[in-house]
Amino acid sequence: MLKIWTNHRFTSAENSELNSLRENLLGEHKLFVFPPTENGTVGESAEKLQTADIAFGQPDPDAVLSAENIKWFHVDLAGYTPYDRTDFRENFRQQGRIMTNSSAVYVEPCSQHVLAMMMALARRLPESLDNQRGARSWTYDKTRNNSYLLNNQTALILGFGTIGRRLAELLAPLKMKLIGVKRTVRGDEPIRVVPQSETEKYLPEADHIINILPANQETINFLNAERLSKFKKGAIIYNIGRGITLDQDALLAEMQTGRIAAAYLDVTDPEPLPPAHPLWTTPNCYITPHSAGGFSLEKQRHVEHFLENLSRFEKGEDLLDRIY
Repeated sequence: MLKIWTNHRFTSAENSELNSLRENLLGEHKLFVFPPTENGTVGESAEKLQTADIAFGQPDPDAVLSAENIKWFHVDLAGYTPYDRTDFRENFRQQGRIMTNSSAVYVEPCSQHVLAMMMALARRLPESLDNQRGARSWTYDKTRNNSYLLNNQTALILGFGTIGRRLAELLAPLKMKLIGVKRTVRGDEPIRVVPQSETEKYLPEADHIINILPANQETINFLNAERLSKFKKGAIIYNIGRGITLDQDALLAEMQTGRIAAAYLDVTDPEPLPPAHPLWTTPNCYITPHSAGGFSLEKQRHVEHFLENLSRFEKGEDLLDRIY
């Protein structure tokens, strides 16, 4: 019997099925559910976390470290910035503990989201939608002449993890030139991948720069004024990673010169982006409310993903989306 602590944000539908979840899927295991606001540092939440074998959700990092009984910690996000710490990594390595995240939940929605925007911009769909809601001019020649094909264009994918890998699969039929960037190159990647330290070398080649970088000390303002200045004229940037990895002031300055053709931002700094922020009204800047990873069954997939890993954990098999 395993004790499972969670502060995962269950939907109302999931809450109504929680008893069934306990009885039919968790077997003999004990599930202790706390509100998302309870991160395991006070009261009963802290007490149960200290005695738990497994934690699922977003507990306080220090509380996880002090809860020595926890053998496996599963964060219900793709990003894991609060836990991306040297002491956290060393503790898990030395104690033989396991940490996983929920990247698999977001692989399809995020990769499809980027593909949708890339194709929409290529086919001038935002312009046509604006025209339909405004002047309703028949811009036949202009729209056709300004449309382009993605075939043979170059896409640079910053942060080539599970989402980047799936996006590369979706772009493959278009015969694009794909280059991935990651901290450590393993050598078995399906496309050409270069070290993050060599990013500047490849920025001038890219028609599309897709930023999926996580937030950590190495990536804060990674796309700064200097790196943005290396973009080729007419390049398009897409940011679905974390807002703090992109210098928005530098981006605004580059877009005002017209050198960067368009920007698509699903993440911003801060979030929500204030209504008066100039990026809202910058021509060819398109913003969505951190929705790239969202879909109607998102919360259900979180539970399914956790339960799949729970089954693997019980059998001593490799867990999906292992971080440490």
